Amino acid sequence: MSQLFYLNECSSTNDEISKFLLYENSNFIGLHTFNQTKGRGQYGNVWTQTAGKNLAYTLAVNTQSIQCSDFIFNYYTAIIIRDFLAKLADHDVKIKWPNDIILKGKKIVGILIEKKKINQNNYFIIGAGINILQEKFDEISNAGSILTQTGRQFDLEDFSLQLHEFLTEKLKNIPSDQEILEGFNKNLFRKDIISVFEIEKERQNGIIRNADEKGELWIELEDGMHSFYHKEVKLLY
Repeated sequence: MSQLFYLNECSSTNDEISKFLLYENSNFIGLHTFNQTKGRGQYGNVWTQTAGKNLAYTLAVNTQSIQCSDFIFNYYTAIIIRDFLAKLADHDVKIKWPNDIILKGKKIVGILIEKKKINQNNYFIIGAGINILQEKFDEISNAGSILTQTGRQFDLEDFSLQLHEFLTEKLKNIPSDQEILEGFNKNLFRKDIISVFEIEKERQNGIIRNADEKGELWIELEDGMHSFYHKEVKLLY
């Protein structure tokens, strides 16, 4: 069963989704709003959006239908959203490890995936904040929207419905772990390019080589290869 619900305003779609999981067989239940007041990002970060310009979307997926690990599932979710946006915007779209979406050098999507037990069932709660029509980002220099990066405008409701249908279909048939890992690395932002990183409050040059099945990012630094978990390294771009 797949359904998409709408709220005129809410604090966080990830927090509100539990109210819509009313039945034991609830699966692929989506919730969206164009006015999210207290959005959350990865690891306690805040995701702010301008009302009426962007989409806050959450999809609840029953974990019974998911066989892969949490890390691989996170990668696959990023791949699906990347693929959807690449097709819709007709531009190259990249994944900034672990799961931000980059369009022409600017972050346009933040993804937060949580696991929750609701009504005796375990769910992956996939939250995505997508900048669609916003034109100004003030002090957030690395943020953009589909409009600022492509000049194209989309109807928010139609965009939401298409996204929900696309994600639901893709999550019904999850490919192998190896295929997911290959797809993630194929679209990894700044892979094999000299970049600047902040590591233990110091800046270093390095080259992103790949992300692995354990959720780690491998970077070639001057003294050799090193692996990092999220928050242990920051890519400056």
